[in-house]
Amino acid sequence: MLKLIFALLLLIVSLLVLFPAPANVLWLAAVAVTNFPYMLMLLAGLSFYFGTRATKYHWPIMLVSLAAFVIYTLPIVAAYRQKKDVPLVMKNIFPVKDESDLPTVFSSFKMFSTNANVVYKTFGYKKVDGKDLTADFYPSSSKVPSPLVIVIHGGSWQGGDSKQLPELNSYLAEKGFNVAAINYRLAPAYKAPSPVEDTKDVINYFLSRSAELNIDSNNIVLLGRSAGAQIALNAAYDFKLPNIKGVVSYYGPADMVWGGQIKVSKLVLNTDLIYDNYFGGNYKQVPQKFVESSGLESAHKSSPPTLLIHGKIDPLVFYLHAVHLQKKLNELNVPNFFLELPFATHGCDYSLKGPAGQVCTYAVERFIRSVTGQ
Repeated sequence: MLKLIFALLLLIVSLLVLFPAPANVLWLAAVAVTNFPYMLMLLAGLSFYFGTRATKYHWPIMLVSLAAFVIYTLPIVAAYRQKKDVPLVMKNIFPVKDESDLPTVFSSFKMFSTNANVVYKTFGYKKVDGKDLTADFYPSSSKVPSPLVIVIHGGSWQGGDSKQLPELNSYLAEKGFNVAAINYRLAPAYKAPSPVEDTKDVINYFLSRSAELNIDSNNIVLLGRSAGAQIALNAAYDFKLPNIKGVVSYYGPADMVWGGQIKVSKLVLNTDLIYDNYFGGNYKQVPQKFVESSGLESAHKSSPPTLLIHGKIDPLVFYLHAVHLQKKLNELNVPNFFLELPFATHGCDYSLKGPAGQVCTYAVERFIRSVTGQ
């Protein structure tokens, strides 16, 4: 009986691969399941094996375990499919000088590898209320002036910091890009558009030190995750700076007008509190704040090229945000690519070695190389 219960639990957990998590704690479980599916596949395989040796419930254990195993493979299967499809589409939109410089889109062996850590330096780029706002600078491995990627963390505009998901920072630095992972003013003490203003100040700070830090001042890319993606999109579209060559949005709330009117389950995310903290009220109370903070509303014909990354089972920021923004960008003829991840959730890049993480890393590196001419 215990073997059957264990098999059923594995099957229930596997549903996090197929459907958006109904509660925040289950979303965290979904991040683990979809980033490290091979671990659950191993457990399902063991459960199947024990089912073959069970004296009771022999077939139910085997069938349930097999079903769970198949579902756990889906993120890997999807990554293998995208191994062919993503380069075919992206090369027409974002060509690169040398295809051989790019990583493999996906490799099952790479799921078990590790990345080196680049040593970073922390700089104070601005003082606010007597305190330094800082950025962690990861220097490029190249000896010639290199593009600067500014990474903006998530955290519902009220949490997180520059140390969030640092693996990509080191990876990009090793590939020849300077990376600045920034801290910005947080809600509720500071409200919109404070983080966007901070982003402009951090750009000016690093431009002022471009010669010293080996930065190609003509090539800047903004990259944000979740709330950081909203900040990155607004900054990229509103600043209208010619040296901002592109913007990357990882699972960002791109259509704030629509998003401000859609209710997310409070078991997943308390958007009422988040909006009150960051905007000073909900959409009905301060609609103009949502308009001003919407990447979709800010987009224009001269907006920089855009890479959108979003998982279809994201319960925190609905997948349709990216769908809406891509439609607007296509109408404006702004070069863009939407990396749709069928079995990925919010935080799909938690591990660069996970199935979605590998595909994301390929798309990001290709995009940055293309828009900066590297």
